[in-house]
Amino acid sequence: MSYLAHLRVWHGDADGGELRDHVVEAAEGEVVLDLVHRLQATECPDLAVRWNCKAGKCGSCSAEINGKPKLMCMTRMSTFATDEVITVTPMRTFPVIKDLVCDVSFNYVKAREVPAFEPPADLEPGEYRMQQVDVQRSQEFRKCIECFLCQDVCHVIRDHEDNKEAFSGPRFLMRVAELEMHPLDARGETRADRPDEAREEHGLGLCNITRCCTDVCPEHIQITDNALIPLKERAADRYYDPLLRLFRRKRD
Repeated sequence: MSYLAHLRVWHGDADGGELRDHVVEAAEGEVVLDLVHRLQATECPDLAVRWNCKAGKCGSCSAEINGKPKLMCMTRMSTFATDEVITVTPMRTFPVIKDLVCDVSFNYVKAREVPAFEPPADLEPGEYRMQQVDVQRSQEFRKCIECFLCQDVCHVIRDHEDNKEAFSGPRFLMRVAELEMHPLDARGETRADRPDEAREEHGLGLCNITRCCTDVCPEHIQITDNALIPLKERAADRYYDPLLRLFRRKRD
């Protein structure tokens, strides 16, 4: 069964733009990205939209649908009433390039600021040994497809542009947590450890664990409960626990 859907799509660039109303045919089983493609094919050939896999695995088609950060390819039309107006806008946290395409280079800058995995000095790559139970927790974070919806919804950077320099956002704090939980990561033996870096370099203290990042994650990663809160606990232990502070002072 097909019907005519009412889309309200943002058109514009860095200098400004507007929401325009479109009526687009929708068929059973389709997703919002299907209608955006049909709009390109029939009415707006110059509409800019980023996408790749259309299977919820590349993270390219991030946008805001009725004000909520979502993947267009994973938002089914059946979740809306047939007479509902569906508003599609670019991610608000990042600068618009054109229409629904944003400049997400902020995230790649932050990614480069996270120090890479550091293996123990006395082990060669072929000598790494880990048990599944040791990596069970951090393995969840590897499901991230870097859609940056968690970055988009995080109000610390969404509503406060001046925080972007000091705050890396939930996606990269989760990366720090993943490395901190890695059984072979030796960061901290000869230099600042990862919880300290998260606090001092990545703005961990600015996160107030509202769980909005978890709510929008298309991979259902428990970003707040399994990454951010444990990382905060470890940072607090290192900074405030008197025995740990005494041990570190003696070690240094």
